[in-house]
Amino acid sequence: MKVLHANCRVQFTAEDVAFVLETLGHTGNDAAALVALLTDEAARDCILDNPALVRALLEKRCCLRVSHHFYFYVVVRHVFRQSGLDDRALADYVAELLAHFSREDQAGVVVPGQPQPLQYYFEMLAALQTADDYTTFSIRAHIGNHSLFLSGVFPDRIRHRAERRGFPNLRYYEDMGRSSFRALSDHRLARRYELSPIFETLSQHFERARLALNEVSDRIFSVGDPEVPLRQFFP
Repeated sequence: MKVLHANCRVQFTAEDVAFVLETLGHTGNDAAALVALLTDEAARDCILDNPALVRALLEKRCCLRVSHHFYFYVVVRHVFRQSGLDDRALADYVAELLAHFSREDQAGVVVPGQPQPLQYYFEMLAALQTADDYTTFSIRAHIGNHSLFLSGVFPDRIRHRAERRGFPNLRYYEDMGRSSFRALSDHRLARRYELSPIFETLSQHFERARLALNEVSDRIFSVGDPEVPLRQFFP
């Protein structure tokens, strides 16, 4: 399983830069100066916090010519700041999480020795009993990430399934996500990948992060072709 990192900001494209220039109204020498600033980490982060960028992303009706990494980072950073979650690395990680799940169906997790990816949390929790260190880290990370993704982006669907069909409710996903991130925060691989502070914050403020994503859940997949239906992320 791929380990997710807080690295959306290093994956921006030329089209993302063009979008920044167009949105902020820079041309000629000013544009060259802004491009130069975008190569400086501190200056780049300040520019990305410009409220004009998130307004343009959320209000523009036509197909956006930006990368998923740019779109998700700017939007997540905006709603997290409004919710008091001001750590840029946290926003970057959650943005990468959204980009990851938006690219392909990632509801299951591959476990060594299992013929098929595990689709249900109870299967994953059972697999932890015999898993090695890396597999344990991967399973817990998947449960935490997937719980935040589902409860942040599809809260209405979770409510509908819980009320009509007896499926797990939002509290279930919050508890699963919170406990998984708490266990991960002290894992040696989390320290190695410099993810411990992010996991600790998500364990403490999972509901706040989930509610922040709920604010833009109806528009969070507006990048790309609007005629392409969303994949089924629920097992």
